Amino acid sequence: MSRVLASSAPARAALNGASLNASITRIVRPAMVKASKITNQKRDHSACCGPHLRSYATHSDLPSSEQNLSFVLKKKGEVTFEDRPIPKLTSPYDVLVNVRWTGICGSDVHYWQHGAIADFVVRAPMVLGHESSGTVTEVGEKVTSVKVGDRVAMEPGIPCRRCPRCKEGKYNLCVDMRFAATPPIDGTLAKYYVLPEDFAYKLPENMSFEEGALMEPLSVGVHINKQAGTKQGQTVVVFGAGPVGLLCATVAKAYGANKIVVVDINEERLAFAKKYAATHTIVSKKQSAAETAAQIIKECDIVEGADVVMDATGAEPCIQAGIHVLRAGGTYVQGGMGKPDIMFPIGAAGAKELNIKGSFRYDAHDYETAIGLVTSGRVSVKELVTKKVKFTDAEEAFEDVAASRGIKILIEGVPDRRDSATA
Repeated sequence: MSRVLASSAPARAALNGASLNASITRIVRPAMVKASKITNQKRDHSACCGPHLRSYATHSDLPSSEQNLSFVLKKKGEVTFEDRPIPKLTSPYDVLVNVRWTGICGSDVHYWQHGAIADFVVRAPMVLGHESSGTVTEVGEKVTSVKVGDRVAMEPGIPCRRCPRCKEGKYNLCVDMRFAATPPIDGTLAKYYVLPEDFAYKLPENMSFEEGALMEPLSVGVHINKQAGTKQGQTVVVFGAGPVGLLCATVAKAYGANKIVVVDINEERLAFAKKYAATHTIVSKKQSAAETAAQIIKECDIVEGADVVMDATGAEPCIQAGIHVLRAGGTYVQGGMGKPDIMFPIGAAGAKELNIKGSFRYDAHDYETAIGLVTSGRVSVKELVTKKVKFTDAEEAFEDVAASRGIKILIEGVPDRRDSATA
């Protein structure tokens, strides 16, 4: 999940959107051009992804011996399958991974439906996906941390490693970051993907490929909690019961938070949140932000206000309510991404001397922390997976996520027939 997304819809619609991977609110789906309507063709895209790519009209047209079958966004609202060349190792420290499972993020759906996020515009065909795990099938000559056959979680953003932010360990802020499925960089919904060895994290024996794919959104939750400084005994309020909000809540629980309140409009998601990690849930109503804060404080018996608020919606009413519900000196972390400018309760923020922070993706050691939390049993992610589909049904999975069906949907990869590993 590269970033949590939301639109500028009204409060009720905005918070409902939070339950779609803490993402997109009330988006009207464009008229889709189905893969079945795309004619077979060869074309040259050497400028972006290599020559002689073949598109396939229907599932039955897919070859039995494809090189690197990929799920490609051609332009806004139009996807297809393409057989692309197998990517080459360009560094002695690179590894080639056969992608086994990929989760769908709200940003993937947003590119599919709108063709752009902010300044990132799809101008050429781009492979979607960035929440993946897989099996190492080839390694560069200087690779030492993994070997062929190892199962790995794939961190999808490659920084420059040279700028001041990278050297500080805050490589998520690198201005030259190359992040999968962020134009013009291809994503991981392909048979093969190349990564530097230190961005391919070996999975413990007790972790499945499916869980490995969820280390990406879990790392987002880990980073938001790191920004918040979540600690034992605190009261934490999370706005949004989509995957990111739920993962924020379960990490806060693992870190010892005493009271965890999840706020959303989707009662089904809130019921899941209560079983999964929340001690309290609040159904959002059509009311002012101050009234929402007062409701949370009263119903959850938070006398002085919350110690920490994490917003996983990007929705203006949630942001406002989050500021109001905090205690004096509390910490607010913005994980959701919404419209560029909002009405912000600056008076309350200043008078309470709040600590206000942003959170963007993840940085040094967040992936290792996420894997450790699952391996130790302090966090479980299996419950989030509500549907799995075959690679050739990828578009169906995107449609389900866009319609807010389920919590986390995974797409099975195209296996390397030389690989005998099992999930």
